[in-house]
Amino acid sequence: MSNSAAAEHPTVTWQQLLADAVSDPADLLQRLGLPAALLPAARRAAALFPLRVPLPYLARMRPNDPDDPLLRQVLPLDAECNRHTGYSTDPLAESAVQPVPGLLKKYHGRALLIATGACAVHCRYCFRRHFPYADAHTGGSRLGPALAAIAADPSIGEVILSGGDPLTLSDRRLAELARHLADIDHVHTLRIHSRLPVVLPQRVDGELLTWLRRLPLRTVLVLHSNHPAELDDAVRAALAALAAAGVTLLNQAVLLRGVNDDADTLAALSTALHAAGALPYYLHLLDRVQGAAHFDVPQSRGEALIADLRGRLPGYLVPRLVRETPGADSKTVIT
Repeated sequence: MSNSAAAEHPTVTWQQLLADAVSDPADLLQRLGLPAALLPAARRAAALFPLRVPLPYLARMRPNDPDDPLLRQVLPLDAECNRHTGYSTDPLAESAVQPVPGLLKKYHGRALLIATGACAVHCRYCFRRHFPYADAHTGGSRLGPALAAIAADPSIGEVILSGGDPLTLSDRRLAELARHLADIDHVHTLRIHSRLPVVLPQRVDGELLTWLRRLPLRTVLVLHSNHPAELDDAVRAALAALAAAGVTLLNQAVLLRGVNDDADTLAALSTALHAAGALPYYLHLLDRVQGAAHFDVPQSRGEALIADLRGRLPGYLVPRLVRETPGADSKTVIT
């Protein structure tokens, strides 16, 4: 299937597009007209953390440009094979905050379910690139203990679906999970963290919108977009449909060297998100996961960028610069 598969075949399902995602570095380079010299490094890095890019996202990348900001987020590089002091396989110490497998309880009032280990796209800076999904997810027989733990803790008012990406699951499974959560009296909000509306907007279909509209919980969807070039017409249509279904849309970005570490890009991202119906929420400093050090941007640079954005944008379009610190009571707001 070609890069423009979604445009040429509007009846192709999101499941088929997900299955057709590019996973071979040679295929990625060939589709974008990139030098074959990049292939050995890409294969070495992909052996550590596999390549995965959906075709609708690939179609937004500039051909013949190894520095394209969308490509940089997914292209495996030799730099991932280097080990760096201060970087770990569990940068947020999530293994220490699981009362039952796949349920994370880091902050008061909230609990996070690792709904799946699957993703539509493998972002090279992913802080869970080493996460032991085989042992720590809430699929199958593990869902019961996780739901019981939530039901037993009346302090939990919000449940977050994460992963992996929860929207890789079928709507039948998601709707069933949401119904179980809605049956717990003290749970009032469902939050979904997903990159699919950005990288595979075809995921936002009638079946998804139907169960979201019917859900008797406040629903928040936290997107993950790092660059304005990610927000094409299909993404804007998907976000408009979600908003019309009553879903609150927020965006979390990660500050990434060579992708969005300049004020022009961040200002354009905030403006584009707002035009599409989503508010910039957080701009994360990189979680220091082994294999992603080449994306790191110094905190001082992040602070300067936020100061610049405050001079350009209304306050509600300036994301909060944050870092997540293991063991802290909340994310650390830097500025």
